[in-house]
Amino acid sequence: MISIIIKVIKTLSSQVRDRGIYYVLLMNMSHIIGVLRGYFYKLLYLKNIKSSIYSLQSKSSIEIFNENSKVYIGKFVFIRKNVSIRIDFNGELSLGDNVFINDNCTINCVSKVSIGENTKIAPNVCINDHDHNFKYNSGDHLIRGNVVIGKNVWIGSNVVILMNTTIGDNAVIAAGSVVKGEVPPNTLFFNKREKSYKSILIQDENVYKAN
Repeated sequence: MISIIIKVIKTLSSQVRDRGIYYVLLMNMSHIIGVLRGYFYKLLYLKNIKSSIYSLQSKSSIEIFNENSKVYIGKFVFIRKNVSIRIDFNGELSLGDNVFINDNCTINCVSKVSIGENTKIAPNVCINDHDHNFKYNSGDHLIRGNVVIGKNVWIGSNVVILMNTTIGDNAVIAAGSVVKGEVPPNTLFFNKREKSYKSILIQDENVYKAN
């Protein structure tokens, strides 16, 4: 606990030097409200959530639908606005220390999702450890897998991470990528894109027709 207090004091001192005391007060008021919201969800799901100090900002939510679901949240995890986290069945979600999740992200966990410490996730990222079982007529409508994201990973905006994906430490996932399978440590992952153009013929000033 003492180490946490020392880190908070050092961080505040640095922020005052860089931003000015007025803006630091405004910014940290938002953080304090986020921490209180985090504690609210911890109390709401007392059996399911084990956490240290973390911030859950406005319009973000954690929804747990099963008594067997587990959530582990490390120190100084920061979850920005309009993030949706859902855990069901025997799902186990783990967020390591200093994980940062930006606006409008979704995490859906029914099996296992693990995100290592110091990983940063940009806006509009979607992480799923399962898929819909559309091929077979069975009692379970889901196909389940795992998602394991290592330490110090950077995930760009609008990335989709699918079930049975492992991302190694220090990897960078380029914006707009769809990821499934294994991404080795210390690599940049991106989906190859090719631009294509098709000419158009102008018939009159208001009507366009493709060749």
